[in-house]
Amino acid sequence: MANRVKAKRAAPRKSARPAGERLEAAGHEVVVSNPGKVLFPEAGYTKLDLVRYYLLVAEGALRGAGGRPNMLVRYPDGVGGEFFYQKRAPAARPAWIEVVTLRFPSGRSAEEVVPRDAAALAWMANLACLELHPHPVRAKDLDHPDELRVDLDPVPGVKWSQVRQVARVVQATLADFGLTGWPKTSGKRGIHVCVRIHPRWTYDEVRRAALALAREVERRVPKLATTKWWKEERQGVFIDYNQNARDRTVASAYSVRPTDDARVSAPLAWDEVDACEPRDFTLATMPERYARLGDLHAGIDEHPGSIVGLLELSARHERDGLADAPWPPQYRKAPGEPPRVQPSRRKPVSASSVSARRRTPSPARKRS
Repeated sequence: MANRVKAKRAAPRKSARPAGERLEAAGHEVVVSNPGKVLFPEAGYTKLDLVRYYLLVAEGALRGAGGRPNMLVRYPDGVGGEFFYQKRAPAARPAWIEVVTLRFPSGRSAEEVVPRDAAALAWMANLACLELHPHPVRAKDLDHPDELRVDLDPVPGVKWSQVRQVARVVQATLADFGLTGWPKTSGKRGIHVCVRIHPRWTYDEVRRAALALAREVERRVPKLATTKWWKEERQGVFIDYNQNARDRTVASAYSVRPTDDARVSAPLAWDEVDACEPRDFTLATMPERYARLGDLHAGIDEHPGSIVGLLELSARHERDGLADAPWPPQYRKAPGEPPRVQPSRRKPVSASSVSARRRTPSPARKRS
């Protein structure tokens, strides 16, 4: 393994707090505080188990999250307890933890952690960050994503087999546009398909491409997939195109999810999709699979593609009258975006008001 791990007990302290566990990785020493703290009560996994897991799969995990700003999602009391999102890197951090300043749609900014090696992953795990949540950009270019993300999120009651079916349609659709998709379980009920692209386009352009892709998948299998933003309108598997908006993150490959059995977001080969089950991939089983198969996404960076074809499809949609789809509520209203009101709460337009508007004369145009 590229990053050898040596463990030794920290020197006793004159303190009521238990001694930490000192680990050496990538040339750095990481102290795991309270290593016996149970983070997964049902499975019995501790904080030290989490740290050691990330050291074992570090190369693969860094392929998905490394070199990118990461939002911290912390579970200090383990699954079942309170958790919180932390955009700002802790002020008290080792000098070797890299950060980069991100600016958000709200106008605010924050320094986020950029993991580069196994030691950084161990340090993040010590903060009880179960998951890795990278942005789709590299630290060296924060304005041009190099990854388009397809998030397949089944509505309640949809069977796992249907999610797999939609994933296969996504694979075929991407191929029709000259793109290569890399599938993984989400670690919960869905599937993610990661698509490496050249970092030439803005966030808004990548989101437009993702929306066009989602609508094309929906057109091909309308009974299985949906792009409806409002939950009350959804049926089947929702393709969450808004995961490509600026400031959105998803759990990356090898992330441990906050489930009772510590499921993992597992990279897959396409020929595994039809038979895989999310419960097969956990903090306990993934290290053996990783040692046996290696990282199934090892070639992802070798296949960046172009979204020109999807942007052309988006332009055709617009010409045909298919406007933009709703954005998340915290984003500024976009040109051509439909009303951000649940369909069931929209006020009906009466025939009399429409008729009145038609009878109202338009103001005379000023001659130039």
